[in-house]
Amino acid sequence: MRSGRIIQHLLLRPGCRGLDFFSTSLSTSTTTTTIRSLSFFTFTKHEHGIKTLQNPFSSRLLAFFSKQPTPLHSSSSLTPRFLSTTISTEENSSEDDLLSYETTEDVESEEWEEEEEVEPKLGDGGDGGGVVLQGLPWGDRALSIAREVLLSFGDDIDLFAFKTTPNGYVYVRLDKLSQQYGCPSIEELESYCQEYRKRLGEVGALGEIPNNLAVEVSTPGAERILKVPDDLSRFKYMPMRVCYSEGNGPEKNGVFFLDSVEMESENCVWKLADVKENRDPESKGRPLNRKRRDWRLTLPFKMHGMVSLYLDC
Repeated sequence: MRSGRIIQHLLLRPGCRGLDFFSTSLSTSTTTTTIRSLSFFTFTKHEHGIKTLQNPFSSRLLAFFSKQPTPLHSSSSLTPRFLSTTISTEENSSEDDLLSYETTEDVESEEWEEEEEVEPKLGDGGDGGGVVLQGLPWGDRALSIAREVLLSFGDDIDLFAFKTTPNGYVYVRLDKLSQQYGCPSIEELESYCQEYRKRLGEVGALGEIPNNLAVEVSTPGAERILKVPDDLSRFKYMPMRVCYSEGNGPEKNGVFFLDSVEMESENCVWKLADVKENRDPESKGRPLNRKRRDWRLTLPFKMHGMVSLYLDC
């Protein structure tokens, strides 16, 4: 039976001013697999008009495949565009296979399943990190494979988030601990995606997981939700947007730098970041005055709401 899927997906991230596009195709006589990656950057323009990479906020690498993964033969393009990827293969399916899921046997095309846009929260399997398997029988095995593949990348890259969906989509977010924003390079994302895809194909051929999963490998980017207090020291030199409550009053938010973490008393001490929204509107762009620079906010860990990196754009 011929099964086909057309995936159309435009990857956009808030706070991004530039676009880099990478395309790789894999094909055999029975399988066509396409990997797409879009990465978003801000650029600094130096003299002579030369642009250099400044802040790589996030990037995504998509791998869509069917039964037989093959060695990579690549061609690349640097043209920003809407993605349209077609995958088709001759394959036999069984209704009795408990690990299988319905794809597109009776229809010609299907859109790429974008992650549901909801307010991020800790442990949501997306920008909030953590693992979400949604009770799928193959979820644990797909997760264990993701972690096994990551072992070959050393201690500098960690699994930030992992999520599976009933329609056979796997979303992986990788965190590079030594990079300012936690973003692995395109080469690292591509390498991980290829190896993960290969391992999923091998295990899928044994019937342990579906053999036609769709994979998205990405970075958490600057939209990531930070854990209090675990993630704060790592980003202490960057401004953060902090939602918090004091007593029974309404939730507040502000843009701060971390001043210190007091583990014994379980408090964070914050100081105002010198950004536009913290300045006096009448100051005409002048930096914070001495009084505001010396002001401190002491908050118990439990009084923190959502904490994220601040993007001034």
